[in-house]
Amino acid sequence: MATVVIMPRQGQSVESCIITAFNKKVGDTVEKGDILFSYETDKSSFDEPAPESGKILAIFREEGDDVPCLENVLVIGNDGEDFSAFIPAAEEGDAPAAAEEAPAQEAAAPVAQTAEAEASATQGVGSISPRARLLAEKTHADLLKAVPTGPNGRIIERDVQKLVDMGLTVSPAAKDGYTAAVNGSGINGKVVLGDLAAAPAAETVAAAPVATVAEYEDVKIPNVRKIISKVMCDSLTTMAQLTFNSSFDATKLLAFRKSLKAGGEKMGLANITLNDMILYAVSRVILKHKAANAHMLGDTMRYFNTVNIGIAVDTERGLLVPTVFGAEKLSLNELSMNAKSVITAAQSGTINPDFLKGATFTVSNLGSLGIESFTPIVNPPQTCILGVDCITKRIKEVNGEDVIYPSMGLSLTVDHRALDGADAARILKDIGFALENIDLLLAK
Repeated sequence: MATVVIMPRQGQSVESCIITAFNKKVGDTVEKGDILFSYETDKSSFDEPAPESGKILAIFREEGDDVPCLENVLVIGNDGEDFSAFIPAAEEGDAPAAAEEAPAQEAAAPVAQTAEAEASATQGVGSISPRARLLAEKTHADLLKAVPTGPNGRIIERDVQKLVDMGLTVSPAAKDGYTAAVNGSGINGKVVLGDLAAAPAAETVAAAPVATVAEYEDVKIPNVRKIISKVMCDSLTTMAQLTFNSSFDATKLLAFRKSLKAGGEKMGLANITLNDMILYAVSRVILKHKAANAHMLGDTMRYFNTVNIGIAVDTERGLLVPTVFGAEKLSLNELSMNAKSVITAAQSGTINPDFLKGATFTVSNLGSLGIESFTPIVNPPQTCILGVDCITKRIKEVNGEDVIYPSMGLSLTVDHRALDGADAARILKDIGFALENIDLLLAK
């Protein structure tokens, strides 16, 4: 019996995923556990294994498609099995990939497929999906300039859309009889009928190749960058954000970190870092400041009785903010292990999307990059974000003498609609005091 493979739902908040690559094609034999395709949400990436052994009978989607969760992607079975019950509702006349690519069905290719092949051959265009051809017909895209990114060198819909975005189109009058060497003189570089007569002879073009270096490169913006862009723009345009800067004496903090490095392993402790200690201090202090551990939801404030700390993490795919839930209930060692777990998952691209939401307060640490002060942007609907800066040497007076001490900077950005300046100053002061007296904080 044929087995359908659907697009999984990764987290309750995920509605659809984008297929980034197919590892198998129609007609391939697969073993249970083989990776069929890779896909991504707006924050994470995953591989889908084969649930059963068999042959790929049909593929209903293409690389780059945004597929709703739980929708059919492909079918595994045995030669000759009927999979018609699994074919999704046709979109704009599309047929499943099995009807186009399965070698066993080539001899009995449907009329529509034959017409497609003839049209492709006439224009000198290679394999092209039905959806891509339909878009090309609607937009008059210049298919001869398409760069195929689909399986087996196939032109797919996104390749055609890129042509349209770049203005590479051809008029209906010039559609027949032109070559890829023809440069368009119409609006936005459109190939028009007059360009055919002005085109140089093919031999001349071939005899005098000109080596050129592209002046620029267009790269499609990844989904995660689109999400980051939208969230950050929405944050700055919908909030009254204000940043406060302060610093504290990190002498005790550094001494405690030194003792942990020396004896922590013997005590069975995790590799507790300065950032872990900052997260711990925030989780204990922030509950005393309701407006800082809250969400602003239009004309309603939602105050939380637990601290869910978001940790800004630099990953290859962009900024992600995984969450440690109930941080105020965790010991320093437990908080350190939880933080490392979600950070590692975010960096590897395998984090469950449910751990990328729900934060009530965020910490962004750029100290390791030498940043002395910055303006972190609040992640809505939160009301605050704490920026952690690097450690510098400063001078203060102690008993009438100038003393050099290690100073760590803190930058707190708040939504001024939810907090007044004095409130923000008190929050920053309390966090600084807790970190400056880490020994007293741990004694509570």
